[in-house]
Amino acid sequence: MAIPKVAIVGRPNVGKSSILNWQAGKFVSVVDPTAGVTRDRVTYLMQHRDRFFEFVDTGGIGIVDSDDLSADIERQIDCAINEAQVILFVVDGSAGLTPLDQAVAERLRRIDMPKLLVVNKSDSPKTDLEIHEFYGLAEASMVQTSVKANRGKSDLIDAIFNLLPDADETEAVSGAALVTDPELKLAIVGRRNVGKSTFINALAQTERMIVSEVAGTTRDSVDIRFELDGKSFVAIDTPGVRKRKSLANDIEFYGLVRAEKSIRRANVVFMFFDASEPISRVDKKLVSEIQERDKACVFVVNKWDIALERGITNEKWADYLFSEFASLRHVPVAFITAKEERNVKQLINLAQSIYKQSRERVGTGPLNRLLQLAMTKNPPKAKPSRRARAYFATQVATEPPTIVIKCNDPDLFDPAWKRFLLGLFRDELPFKEVPVRLYFRGKGERRDEEFE
Repeated sequence: MAIPKVAIVGRPNVGKSSILNWQAGKFVSVVDPTAGVTRDRVTYLMQHRDRFFEFVDTGGIGIVDSDDLSADIERQIDCAINEAQVILFVVDGSAGLTPLDQAVAERLRRIDMPKLLVVNKSDSPKTDLEIHEFYGLAEASMVQTSVKANRGKSDLIDAIFNLLPDADETEAVSGAALVTDPELKLAIVGRRNVGKSTFINALAQTERMIVSEVAGTTRDSVDIRFELDGKSFVAIDTPGVRKRKSLANDIEFYGLVRAEKSIRRANVVFMFFDASEPISRVDKKLVSEIQERDKACVFVVNKWDIALERGITNEKWADYLFSEFASLRHVPVAFITAKEERNVKQLINLAQSIYKQSRERVGTGPLNRLLQLAMTKNPPKAKPSRRARAYFATQVATEPPTIVIKCNDPDLFDPAWKRFLLGLFRDELPFKEVPVRLYFRGKGERRDEEFE
């Protein structure tokens, strides 16, 4: 059985995602007054006392999706219920019992599984007096909660704990493995409908994310843990991004913020492009965010089967990319067809390689030999009565590799010479495909001048 799953189900807008965020103590699932915000399954690993279990947030049962994805959402809900060991049936205590609540209850009665009725939004004693109308929905225990009033939080977690099946010998091992840091975290970013969720499903080997031709299907940033060659990884599927002035509502704005946050917390970023579409302003905005954060990155050209049909070569697309992003010629380019799982494993292997590069450390000896070679081979242009002098170089950090150059005056080293030195370091050191930060520090200076 490994780790038990607790599925959170109910009609739309009863506070399912709020309960998940409340128990997690952080913003895991998007919350918005708009019904039907959650579409994919959003999971979060909990540890209570000596047990592990996983919350699984789901879309609202009975939602009529604005993008005609109702069947896909229902399929995700069915997957969550079928894989669960406990079901949380959430209702809205402030709204009272509704016909859709009764329909959900009837659906759940046919499932032989421990269930807990959660009367959410019980914000005041007034709602307590009306709780009797929900008694008919409860097959067993019932808990009142209010995220807004922070009410019933410990009661809910204790009630879940009491419904969990007996732990087997694999639960502690599996739970410890999941709380252990993965080999690396991969952020999957790109504009809408470039195939990010299809790629995630290829990694997870299951329909973990809803895949549709409708742009903007994914609304949450969803962490998917998967294993490859005995190693554990986390892939962060992010909402597709479009131009800020085109953001239709708060949900899409939060999606943009989450994509940027995912870039910040990833070890390696997969920047997805559609082989059948030209590079857009949104692509450039995302690449700029990656560059500003100095993140190790792979340019992933998806739907490569379409490009092949059109007679486009790898070299032509790579040249096109680097003509648009001239300062990122160190970034490797991968060509995949996620729908057919073509080159997916090779892409993960490439990510491991560049992650290793970002964590490399180089001693002061090799750095200083290269620095002196640069000063001799191509000395910085001298200014009237002043000559640039570089005394020594040392690496002070990794992810990204960060090198400090001690010199007489940073202003004497022009940007062109800094680029030359960076290129020399990249050619001769194990940092060929990752960003490198260079700081020039003058005598007596405490603040670094960062190379842009």
